[in-house]
Amino acid sequence: MSSTTKDLGIIVGVDGSPASDAAVSWAAHYAVMRGVPLTLLHVQDPIGRTWSQAKVLEEVSGWQKTEGRGILANASKIAHDIANDTSQITINGELQFSAPGPTLVDRSEDADLIVVGTDGRGALARGLLGSVSSELVRHARCPVAVIHDGELQMPHATTAPVLVGVDGSSASELATEIAFDEASRRHVGLIALHAWSSKELVELPGVDWPAVKAEEERLMSEALAGWQERYPDVTVTKLLVCERPARALVETSQSAQLVVVGSHGRNAMTRTFLGSVSNAVVQSVRVPVIVARQS
Repeated sequence: MSSTTKDLGIIVGVDGSPASDAAVSWAAHYAVMRGVPLTLLHVQDPIGRTWSQAKVLEEVSGWQKTEGRGILANASKIAHDIANDTSQITINGELQFSAPGPTLVDRSEDADLIVVGTDGRGALARGLLGSVSSELVRHARCPVAVIHDGELQMPHATTAPVLVGVDGSSASELATEIAFDEASRRHVGLIALHAWSSKELVELPGVDWPAVKAEEERLMSEALAGWQERYPDVTVTKLLVCERPARALVETSQSAQLVVVGSHGRNAMTRTFLGSVSNAVVQSVRVPVIVARQS
């Protein structure tokens, strides 16, 4: 990722759920690692906007504000406990009443990274996370990190490698850049994975798999060479597999601490594993996932 820090630094969406708390914890560690501001953002869709009874509307609005402030206070405590010395980073909290998905997409334009959990509180509580994470993966204007509740307790979380999906597209190039930077900052290795659908490949008549594999290995090496020169401290393991891309990423992620994928990639004919696969990875992988979106 670029070293340029945007106004809001790291934005983390909070809603008080366990997944939200995990997202705040991960985002706080991330902000400290990079020395950038952390913005805690709680967005609630206003209840009763069309109600005609002013007193009821006022009471509901007051309840929402009180609840929102409490959620932000809890998130702020989690973040400050992780930061310890609060002078390391600036931690801000924001409470907004608007549609959560579009609001976070708009705010992402001023962020280096936006962090959310994979699930949140129910519809009655107007939870921020859950379906909103899918909207951000599709439309955010900066990279998106999606965090699962409970994953930070994994015993290998600090020593395992970073895993990146590679397919030669521009989205893959951005994902590769992010992955090398993350591996370097974390002082761990990098696994670069390129996969095809085995069913599609086997069923194509006249396909010379060894020749295809050799060519793809060459292209993959070329795609990684420049980044390996830029990050000589990162040890790279290349995996070229004949497997459904999402399944390959999910299986390999079990030994990784972070997965990085592009938001879209090459078309179906070239056996892409970015794009729709990123959604499958976000839902299935149990470690943090960064989707390499850009404005």
